Amino acid sequence: MMKILFATNNAHKLSEVQAVLGDGYRLVTPRDCGVTEEIPEEQETLEGNASQKAHYLHDRTGLDCFADDTGLEVEALGGAPGVHSARYATDGHDFAANNRLLLKNLEGVENRRARFRTVISLILNGEEHFFEGIVEGRILDHETGHEGFGFDPLFVPEGSERSFAEMSAAEKNAVSHRGRAVRKLAEFLHAHEK
Repeated sequence: MMKILFATNNAHKLSEVQAVLGDGYRLVTPRDCGVTEEIPEEQETLEGNASQKAHYLHDRTGLDCFADDTGLEVEALGGAPGVHSARYATDGHDFAANNRLLLKNLEGVENRRARFRTVISLILNGEEHFFEGIVEGRILDHETGHEGFGFDPLFVPEGSERSFAEMSAAEKNAVSHRGRAVRKLAEFLHAHEK
């Protein structure tokens, strides 16, 4: 079983990614490795943040690791909140405040097209590799569902009538941006196990 460090202490994200990667991998968190400080995310792109987090952990632990950064890109808002999605309304991952601000900024706006984009930076044997997953969809005018986290209660992926927050973890993983990026990561890891 391959042990790999994943740059998150978010239990939702950890279980989502573990489910997609499968049994051949044991994900460990920064906390498991004694890294308890906040991991910096100071870049202006998702790619930059993912890379910064992966390098930060690799430099401290020497372990093979990966980090992701995800943004909700709303067409009518010029791609915002984008790289600032987690801190859209406040400095600290306040999902309810972020959702309220998004709804306020879209009041009276007919174009509700949006996409979620995840970028993963993997450092394996000292080399960096990137993987991207995108899911197109739209923003609702009110929250629905109680699953997931973040903007999930407001986002309906293309081809569905239900928000991410109305889907089970397995249903969401099958179509989500993170699921798509992690499947690319998993394919790459399987190919390099040989």
